[in-house]
Amino acid sequence: MTESCYAERDGHIYTVTINRPERMNALHPPGNAEMAELFDEFQNDPDLWVAIDTGAGDRAFCAGNDLRYQAEGGDMSGSPATGFGGLTSRWDLDKPVIAAVNGVAMGGGFEIALACDLIIASENARMALPEPKVGLAALAAGVHRLPRQIGLKRAMGMMLTGRHVHAQEGYDLGFVTAVTGEGEAFDEARRWAEMILECSPMSIRATKQASMRGLDQAGVRAAHEGKYEAVKAMAKSEDFIEGPLAFAEKRSPQWKGR
Repeated sequence: MTESCYAERDGHIYTVTINRPERMNALHPPGNAEMAELFDEFQNDPDLWVAIDTGAGDRAFCAGNDLRYQAEGGDMSGSPATGFGGLTSRWDLDKPVIAAVNGVAMGGGFEIALACDLIIASENARMALPEPKVGLAALAAGVHRLPRQIGLKRAMGMMLTGRHVHAQEGYDLGFVTAVTGEGEAFDEARRWAEMILECSPMSIRATKQASMRGLDQAGVRAAHEGKYEAVKAMAKSEDFIEGPLAFAEKRSPQWKGR
């Protein structure tokens, strides 16, 4: 049986590919469990600094929950604690994840993308939270993430209608980071990953943790005065010394991630 997803390591970059193109990369419970295991590996390996999440083929990133599997009587129990695609409820991941959206991202698939830190979308990508049209709701945190990312009224315009949004409109609304030509989303995501690797991984984790946890605070002062473990780790790291030293010596820093 073909794996529902697979991962590839290339230096400090970890690529996770949803591998169900015959189902538009829709995920069923076994696939969600596999995705959770792969992102567990990414989260726990100190040598992996940035991840790219994408879908096999050129038609879909992820069409969401595999409703056909459900209709065929498949076992729908056993969702991972880390959420749909192993990401939507992974609240403690401080490493960056880039979504390379190479086609359709619907429902849970769009919720996976919204859980990523960057969304790189090909010009043919279409994204939506259409769950109400089939009697469901986007409860893998999509109803919470989208308003925070683009504002309440714009988000409601998508969520209460289930309408499809193309990549360029997603960029204009603010949830897409960059739009590429058709078939180029992964290469562009890879370019962004390499730009991230030019920065200290300790600084990247501190930045993400402080930013994301700070959003839970009522105001900027409370967020600023918050205590963040990744910031403390950054200040005690070898990279904290290496960065200024490399700058003074006019050379590229050699990050260690510790």
